[in-house]
Amino acid sequence: MANRWGIPKDVEEYVKQRDVFCIYCGIPFVNLLLTYKTRPTWEHIINDIRINDIDNIALCCGSCNASKGAKKVQVWLASKYCASKGITEDNVAPVVKKVLASQKNRPT
Repeated sequence: MANRWGIPKDVEEYVKQRDVFCIYCGIPFVNLLLTYKTRPTWEHIINDIRINDIDNIALCCGSCNASKGAKKVQVWLASKYCASKGITEDNVAPVVKKVLASQKNRPT
């Protein structure tokens, strides 16, 4: 059974165990420190709600999710927000790096 975002239960459980830090800025999801900006939120790295597998579904903090919105991850990484937070292709989580690599290898 999928959750309200259409994410299958097995994917949801896997991602919750994998992503204990924001996949973008790296802040830890520690219960005592959670605020709207720091709480984990569901993220489609590629903005396509039909892609609900472990390679596209992740957890990021509310602040990064709000900043990224519907932008392509490559475009968002070049934003002022990412520059101010020190978020680059080199320091995002492996799941994001995998998406970025797959996007670079796609024919245009």
